[in-house]
Amino acid sequence: MSKIITDPKKIEELLTRGVAEVIKSEHLRTRLLSGERLRVKLGIDPTSPNIHLGRSIPLLKLRDFQELGHRIVFIVGDFTGVIGDTSDKDAERPMLTPAAIKKNMRDYVKQAGKIIDLKKTEVHYNSQWLKKLPCNELGEQADQFSVAEFIARENIKKRLDEGKRVSFREMLYPLFQAYDSIMVKADVEIGGTDQRFNLLAGRELQKHYGQNQQDVIMGPLLAGTDGRKMSSSWGNTVNLIDAPSEMFGKVMSIPDNLIMDYFILATRVLSNDLIGIQSQLKSGANPRDVKAKLAKEIVKMYHGEKPALEAEESFNKQFRDKEIPEEIEEKKVEMKNWPLDELLVALKLVASKSEARRMVEQGGVKIDGEKIANLGEIQVKSGMVISVGKRKFVKIK
Repeated sequence: MSKIITDPKKIEELLTRGVAEVIKSEHLRTRLLSGERLRVKLGIDPTSPNIHLGRSIPLLKLRDFQELGHRIVFIVGDFTGVIGDTSDKDAERPMLTPAAIKKNMRDYVKQAGKIIDLKKTEVHYNSQWLKKLPCNELGEQADQFSVAEFIARENIKKRLDEGKRVSFREMLYPLFQAYDSIMVKADVEIGGTDQRFNLLAGRELQKHYGQNQQDVIMGPLLAGTDGRKMSSSWGNTVNLIDAPSEMFGKVMSIPDNLIMDYFILATRVLSNDLIGIQSQLKSGANPRDVKAKLAKEIVKMYHGEKPALEAEESFNKQFRDKEIPEEIEEKKVEMKNWPLDELLVALKLVASKSEARRMVEQGGVKIDGEKIANLGEIQVKSGMVISVGKRKFVKIK
């Protein structure tokens, strides 16, 4: 078992970098300095197949604890994922099927392993205990909270004020997340600021069960490529398993005002270097050049140094030098006249005909580098290169 590191500077970095709030911060700091080995918990629901950079924030914090020698506990919410957490939602989250959750979580632990050391990680699936939770015990847990506390949450109150439905199922979710803390005996739980109620619920239930109450570290939410909160449902994510070139291109597309947020939250570039990067931006450095450093750093984290350099070179050829990428996915289709919208759907360059029409209207569809202005028929030829937007290319085979 690794030695506990009690270096005050490293502990201060742990408690401040990418941290929006710590509940019982002095208590936690004292425990960290004492050399006590803590059990640090993070749960993620597999509501989509991919872990994105927004979820890398708590995973990176989990790794920070791991590198200091603490015991980290990663929970895949295969039960809570079915129920659905609406902490950050302005409408009711649809209830997912167990089959959908099972499909989504197929590679979840493997993806988390891009950040944390799985050999030193305790991994659980919360259906192990939540499926067995007796109704009378659930009743006891529910008795620890009032309806008023639940509906006082900002997003729930807003929905009720707007006359939107709030299901009773949503009220149960915080209990289930809190019960995870009971089962793994968490000393610390990590989560986003949107989960504050759920994280505090863990403290309340631990008190009810006679356990020591967990300390809580909350991180800020990361904006996606369009400036809104990163969310799979909005399609604005940078996923940990994106190909290097795609990952690089997505990071390059973020708004300039998010550059430092990404450096601080989604990388582990040293703090002194962050000061220098921020100084460059303030002194008039080209944001594109700084963003390229960011994109290369993120690709390097998940794919390695060489793929990061290749992704940068490919991006420069494609966008700065206006070249078509050297490596383009080839797809086989019947050589005939195709309505353009049907062809784009068949090649999976768009999700629907309506998206195809929108992309054409916006000037985002090109064939062999020439912009296409209408949705007429296209005579498909071998070797033809079709692109949608800045990053999607297909060569006809």
